[in-house]
Amino acid sequence: MLTVVMECHDQESELAQTLSGLVSAAVEGLVSDVVVLDRGSSDGSARVADAAGCRFHSDWKLPDVLGTVRGEWLLFVEAGARLQNGWIDEVLEYIALNQKPAQFSLAHHYRRPFLRRILNSAPPLEHGLLMPKGQALAAARSGTSLVSLVGGLKPIRLRSELVPARVARAAG
Repeated sequence: MLTVVMECHDQESELAQTLSGLVSAAVEGLVSDVVVLDRGSSDGSARVADAAGCRFHSDWKLPDVLGTVRGEWLLFVEAGARLQNGWIDEVLEYIALNQKPAQFSLAHHYRRPFLRRILNSAPPLEHGLLMPKGQALAAARSGTSLVSLVGGLKPIRLRSELVPARVARAAG
């Protein structure tokens, strides 16, 4: 049903944190596979991905990888992000009824740092991105990174919350 895709670079602990939060979604039958796209890690990221049953790519082209995923919907998240309670049911309902991209709400206790609020410089995948595989494949042809998929999209905001990667890293 859903493939989760993450990029990482020397983010072993952040990767483990995000993957552990996906276990219940795999048990529920929502997550069919997880793909980790590595950007030259020298830590244990590959071991963490392998132990969790993920497909780990160290040499990849985004359109090629997306063409091989099992899910008809893709969830792009940053390594270290944590999806909060209730996201599984909302995503199941959303993908059954919609065909438009969506993003999670930021956790209510998260507040973007002052300079980021002023400069509006939120990382492109800070809210995650849920989108149909076909749309992701079309968007991936124009770029080689997950960040390029977000450009120009006006995703629908989900009620379910996500703790962004930087906050999760600071709290962990």
